[in-house]
Amino acid sequence: MTKKLSRRIQALLEKVEDRDYTPIEALSLLKETATAKFPEAAEAHIRLGIDPKYTDQQLRTTVVLPKGTGQTVRVAVIARGEKVTEATNAGADIVGSEELIDEIQKGRMDFDKLIATPDIMPQVAKLGKLLGPRGLMPSPKGGTVTFDLGSAIAEFKAGKLEFRADRTGIVHVMFGKVSFSPEDLLVNLKALQETIDRNRPSGAKGRYWRTVYVSATMGPSIRVDINGLRDLKLTEAA
Repeated sequence: MTKKLSRRIQALLEKVEDRDYTPIEALSLLKETATAKFPEAAEAHIRLGIDPKYTDQQLRTTVVLPKGTGQTVRVAVIARGEKVTEATNAGADIVGSEELIDEIQKGRMDFDKLIATPDIMPQVAKLGKLLGPRGLMPSPKGGTVTFDLGSAIAEFKAGKLEFRADRTGIVHVMFGKVSFSPEDLLVNLKALQETIDRNRPSGAKGRYWRTVYVSATMGPSIRVDINGLRDLKLTEAA
């Protein structure tokens, strides 16, 4: 049975042509097609020429969005001893040791990012089944297992995001809010593109970039000219 599209979506789809848009055109259109009754996010959906079932074709890394995420990020830290005080002083919203692990096991989830120090990770490991599906499990690759708590907390609160390619080789990531200007969204999208290029898996063969689409949370997908994005110089996007 074919799902019937709402009048709102039908009207928005008519605004999007079946072609590659320049990055700034695409982001301007993204803003124009954000008509939901809540503050929508700007999302990128990037299909890469990788097969993540092979370990040398997996992509998992972090990006610092220069213009921020537009969100208030609640950071929790699990640490011991003086690192607890360091985390508190650095602005972490929730800080604890073994007792915080117990609270999370009992269902506490009032945070967006969880950072842990390496020495307490053996205890944090028991939270894997709980945190893994939510994308909250601390990992060295994601920058969330570290003794440098001050820098990690500051970066995640300022706009650092962890992302990964899903099992089909597609990266889904939020890169700002629709309320941002097209120029600010472009700076963030460019940073995302450069990060994906910089972290190209060693096993990726052939054409790495396949398709790039952007959209508002409840808006239609808009195809972006990949070469136009990759050739863009940051000075042009700033």
